[in-house]
Amino acid sequence: MNFLAALIFFTRLPFWKIREVPAECFKHVVPYWPLVGWLTGGIMAGVLWLAAQVLPLPVAWLLAILSRLLVTGCLHEDGLADFFDGFGGGTTRERILAIMKDSHIGTYGIVGLIFYFLLFWQLPSRLPLSVLCALALCCDCWSKFCASQIINYLPYARPEAESKAKVVYSGMNRGELITAFVSGILPLLFLLPLRLWPATVVPMFVCLLLCRFLKKKLQGYTGDCCGAMFLLCEISFYLCAVILWKLL
Repeated sequence: MNFLAALIFFTRLPFWKIREVPAECFKHVVPYWPLVGWLTGGIMAGVLWLAAQVLPLPVAWLLAILSRLLVTGCLHEDGLADFFDGFGGGTTRERILAIMKDSHIGTYGIVGLIFYFLLFWQLPSRLPLSVLCALALCCDCWSKFCASQIINYLPYARPEAESKAKVVYSGMNRGELITAFVSGILPLLFLLPLRLWPATVVPMFVCLLLCRFLKKKLQGYTGDCCGAMFLLCEISFYLCAVILWKLL
């Protein structure tokens, strides 16, 4: 039931038609975030491979990016924009939280998304098709596992009633942590080329740095921070993978 809640929460596909999910289940969706990555990353890889049969690789990669945006409803990108707006325009904890809760996008959010998408489109398209298809799945799942640890390291920064999603995630128990880890690492074990394995360390390092930053600035996290954490972990994975592929 918690996995179904995760599919409903993290995608815009009509999983809600399967059955009604109790509200309590949505507090436990984060451990299944990497498993949802099997779907979102798998769709990216599938669209990329099919499109690359008839289109240039950069165009196929652009379509793959678009496919994930449609499946997730730009959920994480909205969080990244709010993250940039909040920390770009806010100087106090209260001001940062207020800006991130505002539904309007500001200059920092627009500029941040432009740079993010330019990197996301240009960097991986320099890789061979087979490697890029593997990375589309591996980066999605592993980066979501790394980003999911934010709920174990930090408390929620707002009262539950002020949450934009109307839900505050519960910290992971041992079983949930194992589920998240296995879901994140299995695609790496089967698909990631050995020469790119050092890149898996970078998202963990990015997660640690951002957690320390959020603890200092907000004394906690928000839903927007979770989305931003995932995308920043993922882009760091791609960046390091491209560097390793060129150097080794």
